[in-house]
Amino acid sequence: MSFEVAIPTRVAPAILPGSGGLRSALSDLFWRKPKLLLLLMLLPPVLWLGIVYIGSLFALLLQSFFSIDEFSGLINRQFTLKTYGDLLQAANLDIILRTVTMAALVTFASAIIALPIAYYAARYARGRWKALFYLGIMLPLWSSYLVKIYAWKLILAKEGILTWLLAKLHLLWLLDGWLSLPIVGGNSLSVSSTGTFIVFVYVWLPFMILPVQAALERVPGNLVEASSDLGASPGQTFRNVLFPLALPGIVAGSIFTFSLTLGDYIIPQIIGTSRLFIGQAVYSQQGTAGNIPLAAAFTVVPIVIMGFYLWGAKRMGAFDAL
Repeated sequence: MSFEVAIPTRVAPAILPGSGGLRSALSDLFWRKPKLLLLLMLLPPVLWLGIVYIGSLFALLLQSFFSIDEFSGLINRQFTLKTYGDLLQAANLDIILRTVTMAALVTFASAIIALPIAYYAARYARGRWKALFYLGIMLPLWSSYLVKIYAWKLILAKEGILTWLLAKLHLLWLLDGWLSLPIVGGNSLSVSSTGTFIVFVYVWLPFMILPVQAALERVPGNLVEASSDLGASPGQTFRNVLFPLALPGIVAGSIFTFSLTLGDYIIPQIIGTSRLFIGQAVYSQQGTAGNIPLAAAFTVVPIVIMGFYLWGAKRMGAFDAL
């Protein structure tokens, strides 16, 4: 005969009683209403983005519909499209076309240079070599923007190291012939459109290499092997396998190179000719000329261009490679 004795056990409550106080009340409130906590966390950045950033853009857009009085120099705050009509004048249209052309050339050159570097890093670099790759790509971004530009101004100057090197290689005639060309040339590389192009490519190249490298790393290696097994040449493999799969990364990198070139005014101010870019035109119209409506209209141009550019990049899956 067995006897079972029930020993009472003490079970902890599922929900502990509150400790009281404001902190406990807020903790209970956020636990019961997590959406409220999410709203409070998102409120500061949303207010910053909505009021400071988008609000300033809206004010800028509003200024572009005003005009400047030609006699008094004062802003006429009546809605008009006259300022946008001024953008179609030959001098202003030349500034827009020059800037867009430079941005397109810089993007194209950056993609050509970035592809082999990114391919090697994605397919072959391992361990220390991959760490060295990232260090080499990121290291220029850690140095001062102005220091890099002024360093390139010294390199590209007529008495710079590049001219000295070409003289030692007996290729100075090639540089002189290039600088004698009407559009791309000048007194030296530091005061030519070619020098501006070189510095733009150098400064923005890391923003192209990293997205392309990320896109190529997602390409399965067996696809390249299968293409080779089916008899495709290396060129055919690149055109039909690697390039289509790397294209979203190229488009993602082009978002940076194209937009940064489109809005930059410091590089053309230090290295280049007296021909203006959009950023320089905005600075001169807002500062020297005091024509704020025209400066605002100039600013709207890259915003509209990048709006269409981002729309096309999204359709090509570029944001997946960022």
